[in-house]
Amino acid sequence: MTPFVEALARHARATPQRLALRCGVGDEAQQTDFAALWRRIERVGGHLRGTWRIAPGERVACLGLNDELQLALLFACARAGAIFLPLNFRLAVPELAAIVRHAGVRVLWSDATHRDMARQIRDALEVTGDTELPPPAIASIEGLIAVPSIKPVDYPDVTADAPVLLAYTSGTTGEPKGALHTQAGLLANAEASWWAHEMRAEDHVLSTLPMFHVGGLCIQTLPALLRGASVTLHPRFDPAAWITDVAKHRPTLSLMVPATMRAVQCHPLWQTTDLSSLRGVMAGSSVVPMSAIDAFHARGIPLGQVYGATETGPVSIALRFGEAKAHPGTVGRACPGVEVRLTDAAGRPVLAGEVGEILVRAPNVMREYWRAPDHASFEGGWFHSGDLARLRDDGCFEVVGRSKDMIISGGENIYPAEIENALVDCPGVLEAAVVGVPDERWGEVPVAVVVSASSASATQQSVLDFLGARIARFKLPRRVVIVDALPKSALGKVQKPILIGWLSAASESQTSMLGR
Repeated sequence: MTPFVEALARHARATPQRLALRCGVGDEAQQTDFAALWRRIERVGGHLRGTWRIAPGERVACLGLNDELQLALLFACARAGAIFLPLNFRLAVPELAAIVRHAGVRVLWSDATHRDMARQIRDALEVTGDTELPPPAIASIEGLIAVPSIKPVDYPDVTADAPVLLAYTSGTTGEPKGALHTQAGLLANAEASWWAHEMRAEDHVLSTLPMFHVGGLCIQTLPALLRGASVTLHPRFDPAAWITDVAKHRPTLSLMVPATMRAVQCHPLWQTTDLSSLRGVMAGSSVVPMSAIDAFHARGIPLGQVYGATETGPVSIALRFGEAKAHPGTVGRACPGVEVRLTDAAGRPVLAGEVGEILVRAPNVMREYWRAPDHASFEGGWFHSGDLARLRDDGCFEVVGRSKDMIISGGENIYPAEIENALVDCPGVLEAAVVGVPDERWGEVPVAVVVSASSASATQQSVLDFLGARIARFKLPRRVVIVDALPKSALGKVQKPILIGWLSAASESQTSMLGR
């Protein structure tokens, strides 16, 4: 067995009766100890090799809600040398069909909820008539354990650097790209996560984010199992279920994003429920509002933060618990074993305090993009993230935006994230995004698009007044547009090209103008 697989097998031998997974919510939740989880992995692996004849390197896709069988399938793929591909069920069928075609999936397993979607994906691929890459077989993931156990089969020799996870990026423009991760990379990512969380076998993770995203799979869930810790896995996020299960099952760790933080803070149970078992909540985001940090600290729950990308595993830079309040506006320091540097457009290192693109080199960075090994994002072993940041005096990185989003106005560089970071604490603002639009005089000018909170409505003037006391005048938005909702991708990323299209079609009478 590879070190990645052996890490889990070791816990099945050493602590067989320790809780590995609790899957589901309420009375319907199913508990599995480490010994039972390993038996399930062996059964699934036997089906991959004995029934489906899956060969090393073949792609196996999964479409469904968070479930124990997805994790069993991942480890079974690792044993068989196959590549596990979790699919984002929030995407449209044509988008999923494009990913399945690009990956050359051999078998697509789905849960009962997404059975029809799986068939639609297959049907969409059959219409193309692609003879080189025929449509995948469709199978029930529940069927992996519904049949009696089969005889053990011989597994191929699999090396630590064998690919095991194909995770497609959630880019808001262009074709999706598949980040190919190795078994050694996933183990290195787990080690970075152990450091960031100070994770130990006695910990208990409450996991609610979707595992089709590397954040939901690889920031806490997979590292916890590899550490010998327990995981309560919800099929999807629900604020009431999160609060209730913290009180009932007493987890010590959980991973959230600003939207889920806001959801639990607004829930009636937030102030009255015992959440004292949590020794920390990790935020998976480059921007966490101070209001969220303060709200969790007020309940005695320190916040940490993880920065990364689909391509980086994703754990690269982190604030450990309590540091989010001590270093607001930053994403932390590089994890042990991770190299980070900032460079200008010419590839030259920038000075401390100057803005540069984040480059990452680490064992947990993907091996390559699927079917695009020479992609320009890699150079000399460094992954070019496209994110812009500066290194502060406290040694922490402050992300200021995407390189493609930078606005050049009158010769000045304006980073939308700086304005957005200020706006998240503006009274009455629920969400905000800033984009650049053409301007005859200045070349480009920033425009803020704001979602107003129902409890305290923001106005165009209140937004401008708030920003005026916090950022330089040349950075102030020339227009503020109040909308009901921001356009987002399936993973919740704001789709700024759509915003720019909205603004191009909007009349000047719908916005607030600010002189320079």
